[in-house]
Amino acid sequence: MKKTLLLLPAAALLVTGFAYAETGEELIAKNKCTACHKIDKKTIGPSYQDIAAKYAGNAAAPAQMADRIKKGSRGVWGPAPMTPHSNLSDEDLKAMVDYVLAQKK
Repeated sequence: MKKTLLLLPAAALLVTGFAYAETGEELIAKNKCTACHKIDKKTIGPSYQDIAAKYAGNAAAPAQMADRIKKGSRGVWGPAPMTPHSNLSDEDLKAMVDYVLAQKK
């Protein structure tokens, strides 16, 4: 009985840990997107606010953006290439794209 009571909190932590989904902002930080992108200013790549403004009202934008993040791109925002992030799941890509598109000025 004592062993069972001791294992219950550990089991609860494991279950909640596996159910945790990272936010778009967390995924962006984890994947080092902020090395080239900032929320409100252009650096190597465009700001998230500029991206959100460019794609506002474009229903095809989320799929295009997810594809560019996953496969990388060049020439969309200038000569600097965006490296591919092929390891990202569709769920993670959606969270990241949703976060960027929410950064309207």
